[in-house]
Amino acid sequence: MLVSTENRKLRDEILRFDRRIEQMHVDFLAYRAGEAQKMPEWEGLERELLGFSRRKINDLEIRNQLDRVMYKFQNRKKIWLRWAAEYQAGHLCSRW
Repeated sequence: MLVSTENRKLRDEILRFDRRIEQMHVDFLAYRAGEAQKMPEWEGLERELLGFSRRKINDLEIRNQLDRVMYKFQNRKKIWLRWAAEYQAGHLCSRW
């Protein structure tokens, strides 16, 4: 396979992860607002992203894009878990 074709596939996959992180953020906003009853499945996305990151990527630009997306995921994950804890704590208090 040509290197450029492989690089394009890698870039597309990284872009898909970036979009999924954005959608997950929207889903968590809905969960936090009480519009969704179930917390979004962030663990599956994390497993997929970690699995993808284990690939050998020789292109520095693509590697940097992947690092950026992984950093974004980790920061969002901290936010999501804080929101979930706050929502669940508030939800429990309102039951009493």
